[in-house]
Amino acid sequence: MIRDAKICITGGAGFIGSSLARRLAEHNTVVLFDNMHRDAVSATDLLEHPNVSLVRGDVLDYEGFKAVAGDVDILVHMASIAGVDTVLKNPVLTMQVSLQGTMNALRIAKENPRCLRFVDFSTSEVFGRYAYKVTEGDATSLGAVGEARWTYAVSKLATEHLALSYHKQYGVKSVSIRPFNIYGPSQVGEGAVHHFIMRAIKGEDLVVHGDGSQIRSWCFIDDIVDGVMATIVRPQAVGHAFNIGNP
Repeated sequence: MIRDAKICITGGAGFIGSSLARRLAEHNTVVLFDNMHRDAVSATDLLEHPNVSLVRGDVLDYEGFKAVAGDVDILVHMASIAGVDTVLKNPVLTMQVSLQGTMNALRIAKENPRCLRFVDFSTSEVFGRYAYKVTEGDATSLGAVGEARWTYAVSKLATEHLALSYHKQYGVKSVSIRPFNIYGPSQVGEGAVHHFIMRAIKGEDLVVHGDGSQIRSWCFIDDIVDGVMATIVRPQAVGHAFNIGNP
């Protein structure tokens, strides 16, 4: 159990960040640092909680970022460019936010003696197109240079190396998370589960593309929040990357 900690969640107004904040806010002070590009909080009562506050900002703005996160006990770094279409349209910004944003976050954690845990959010896409029954120790595999969709996965894999390097070289207590297809209440955007449910409600056929043999690892939002909480409280998690999904 985490109690009486000051916690900053970058990208905290998003789907996973706001769900994690709701869990943490019961016994801690939580600051959501977000540019509000993807907003999962405005339509909820989360910001009415006395232990939760929202600061609009950009992880690329080091000084503004440090002013918010420079004295926290736990820094959970989720901010990134999300959504396949957005990544394809903005490959440079995608990599800049992942790489420079994470470097800024790690630098802030390194310079803050209070920081007990740095949690870096990576992606299951570091395993490439065919992430079937992968374990944490399996080799990562990415597509060809020039395919814009891989700019997200490549930059996230680099942030894992950054987080581990800051742990080894500077002693930052870092952990990396690889989420697999998260779904649940307050989800922003429309994934396959959303489409299936909406069609089922309307009595329509569920549409599966291809021959239907493809496999996905879906993970309910409460389950990934449980996983993140475990990496924060367990000392043995430091210095490792974790796949969080369902086999």
